[in-house]
Amino acid sequence: EVQLVESGGGLVQPGGSLRLSCAASGFTFSNYAMNWLRQAPRKGLEWVSDVNYRGDSTSYADSVKGRFTISRDNAKNTLYLQLNHLKTEDPAMYYCAKSCVKTNCASKGQGTQVTVSS
Repeated sequence: EVQLVESGGGLVQPGGSLRLSCAASGFTFSNYAMNWLRQAPRKGLEWVSDVNYRGDSTSYADSVKGRFTISRDNAKNTLYLQLNHLKTEDPAMYYCAKSCVKTNCASKGQGTQVTVSS
């Protein structure tokens, strides 16, 4: 059974940073590209970033490019998202996911909440 468990969310001031983690199990993590998605209140699911199975190719939504960094540690079966220079438009539930076509993913975790407020 595929399990994706996110952690690391919290409350941060504008301009602050957070590091999200996603612990993966139940599949061969190193064989799959991985994604981060987010959903703000009253909005649809938004693709944020993805990384290939080796971790040497990444993509980002324009809204987070230059501020967020995706990475992975295949030895630890863990996906990361470093969030820097957080803005008031970034608060959302952040999900890690696998096997995605845009925001349609075969597996998605329960999410971790990011709140940005002064």
